[in-house]
Amino acid sequence: MSSQYNVKRRQLIQGLGALSVAAPSTLLANSEDTEQTGAVPEQEKYGIRQYEAPEIELDYWIDANGNPTEFSVMEQRGKWLFMKFFQNWCPGCHKYGFPTIQKFAEEFNDHPEVAITAIQTVFEGRSVNTKSAVRDLQLRYELPITMGHDEGTEATGNHPLSMINYRTGGTPWLILVAPDGTVVYNHFHADTDSLINFVKEQVS
Repeated sequence: MSSQYNVKRRQLIQGLGALSVAAPSTLLANSEDTEQTGAVPEQEKYGIRQYEAPEIELDYWIDANGNPTEFSVMEQRGKWLFMKFFQNWCPGCHKYGFPTIQKFAEEFNDHPEVAITAIQTVFEGRSVNTKSAVRDLQLRYELPITMGHDEGTEATGNHPLSMINYRTGGTPWLILVAPDGTVVYNHFHADTDSLINFVKEQVS
């Protein structure tokens, strides 16, 4: 991978954080440097940017029609994967998160090199952030994507394992995973147009 390509890629990804509260100044390390030195990326306060995206194993997934289905992060290798973690009662999810994934889905839902999913990560408000709410939101925002529900287990203190593994700062939490499985962006918000333009650059 050329250094010129890496520079351009970093510049494009930096644009994703235009609306973030505290977007990192550099959103993607030079992969050549990491490969040559074997250095482990510095872990940030939240998220796992520059690390491999872990699998998300849930017992509740629904397809675009609301029917039970399955979804695997690992099976999306070779594609750009955009994920949104949300809660039904989260104001920021409705103001920022859902409009972003809605617009992203309108652009890329049928693209063979892009995958999209949204997962309700319930760490509070269990009477409102329910499994049925997942389908309600899917219909409300007309999202033709697979969606899941993660309320944790006793083993995780009823905290969603997906939130633990992805070290999220709460909801909404937006994640972009590169085709090689590396998380290249994760934050509360992203500039929607920059996000779409970046992915367009990668799949064109």
